[in-house]
Amino acid sequence: MSQTLDRLFLAHPRHVDETYLEHMRFAAAFAGSLAFAAGAALVHAVIPALCETTASRTIRRLHARIENRTAR
Repeated sequence: MSQTLDRLFLAHPRHVDETYLEHMRFAAAFAGSLAFAAGAALVHAVIPALCETTASRTIRRLHARIENRTAR
């Protein structure tokens, strides 16, 4: 049971040099940014003059965060 809990909750955060809570905060913030980008893309789909670059800018920023994060 202990090994399963470690594998499910601690191994990956440890691999990226974070605690469980640090990793949860990062992943939740990342998910929020993705949801924001998805909303902007949906608005743009309905009204093309709105949010023309919001989703792509957000995705580029998130990509840079992930790339910088893995370079630790």
